Amino acid sequence: MTGPAPVIAHLRASAPVAGAFAALLLLPFPVEADEAFVTSQPAEMLSIVDLDTRKVVATLPIPGKPAGIAVTPDGARAFVTSPDGKALSIIDAASRRVEHRVDVGGGPLGVAVHPSGSPAYVADWYQHRIVAVEAATGRIAGEVKVGDSPSGLAVTPDGALLLSADRDSDAVSFIDTASLARATSLKVGTRPFGITIDAEGRRAYTANVGSNDVTVIDIAARRVVGTVKVGQRPYAVALARGRAFVTDQYDSTVSVFDVATLEKIATIPVGDYPEGIATSGDGAFVQVANWEANTLSMIDATTLKVVADIEVADGPRAFGSFIRRTAR
Repeated sequence: MTGPAPVIAHLRASAPVAGAFAALLLLPFPVEADEAFVTSQPAEMLSIVDLDTRKVVATLPIPGKPAGIAVTPDGARAFVTSPDGKALSIIDAASRRVEHRVDVGGGPLGVAVHPSGSPAYVADWYQHRIVAVEAATGRIAGEVKVGDSPSGLAVTPDGALLLSADRDSDAVSFIDTASLARATSLKVGTRPFGITIDAEGRRAYTANVGSNDVTVIDIAARRVVGTVKVGQRPYAVALARGRAFVTDQYDSTVSVFDVATLEKIATIPVGDYPEGIATSGDGAFVQVANWEANTLSMIDATTLKVVADIEVADGPRAFGSFIRRTAR
């Protein structure tokens, strides 16, 4: 599924107090845990997966064939696009409640969020634009025209730049977030779909579904510094342990290459038709949404082995940054 709905196609509080001198209450030490927020397009569902227990702990109906997903860095909110519903759902991630459903028009697909938590940026596949939406209110704060059929979006860690993979222009747009103006565009491989930026904000990676490769971009220089051949119909890229992990839709695999040398390391079999891919907060695991298998695969980022396949709702897509970090 490489467009909007089919093609616009998850304390112990107790610390027993020992002895008679138990005037002190021993509070639990917070532990970082992750959840995966997995959009399932045909099921019109968001599955929330606890990645410690590897089980679905909640589901939330989302109408309009949900596809894109972005979670704020602080884990407070999630944003889900519905291409058929022409809407963005803004979700309180802890309570699993939809706070706002925003009519953005067109064909909303990719979504990303500013590191501060607002605004969210929505890629409109049909009207070739990016719409900025305030997280707290759902108010549309502005828009900017980009190339044809924008799909994946990513924001630099400093929040200064928004990058858009403009699929039908074979290009990436660079957008200044302060002015919401398109600064320039850069030609990449054929039909770029997913786009990912590294933690340092130095490089971006596009999965090019038409040319079966990944383009590596130097963001500051705004130039292509490498191209890596991967499997058939690459959809999206995740980064972990100095490696890039790429979902190969038609091969039902994940291709892995070294980000320093750009040399291919491995090909990992996963479920049928893998699409969304994202890295756990500690970088130990990579999660893959398998559209036709209805599973979320967990890959050990060190051993490059699948360690779990978790059943989720029908047609998981999880296009975007779908991992939520929590404290418990």
